[in-house]
Amino acid sequence: MKEMIVIILTAVFVNNYVLQQFLGICPFLGVSKKIGPATGMSAAVVFVMILATAVTWPIQTFILEPAGMGYMQTVVFILLIASVVQLVEITLKRYMPSLHSALGVYLPLITTNCAVLAVCISNIDTGFTFLEAIFNALGSGLGFFLAMILFAGIRSRIEECDPPESFKGLPITLVSAAILSLSFFGFAGVIENLFA
Repeated sequence: MKEMIVIILTAVFVNNYVLQQFLGICPFLGVSKKIGPATGMSAAVVFVMILATAVTWPIQTFILEPAGMGYMQTVVFILLIASVVQLVEITLKRYMPSLHSALGVYLPLITTNCAVLAVCISNIDTGFTFLEAIFNALGSGLGFFLAMILFAGIRSRIEECDPPESFKGLPITLVSAAILSLSFFGFAGVIENLFA
């Protein structure tokens, strides 16, 4: 169990796909203006990451690799992720229409969210077992969630301020994202030595 906790904490803080590997930036910048949509998008991404990992890992391990078709990994994974996202979109439209409309165009963009694809491929490349891959997907999703919520809070505070004219809009947003990203570098080395 200790290994699973380390996998989750490492995925959240040290290998955060948004703040350390700069993947999934489109929804990070697009949906983080308000806490509500950022929370909804993050929850959807967590769910999609876990479900996509649960689907892609067995297909890679038991179908693509034994058939000698490992080179088809990216194409197959994108198709599977697109199917999972479509399932999430149908579910949100049916049961949470307000969240579905708030997410707008960014919900279908989860299909092309490179962080989701990166988690699925990374789980295979790292050699994780199925359970480890699921925990890594959970940690990666929680890392995305944490980054989105923190950045939504920062952006809501920025809107209350009056920055210099040259910093208004996108420049102050990018500077804030860079500072948030730098703050996560302090976790490197801490997680690995947490249980030492």
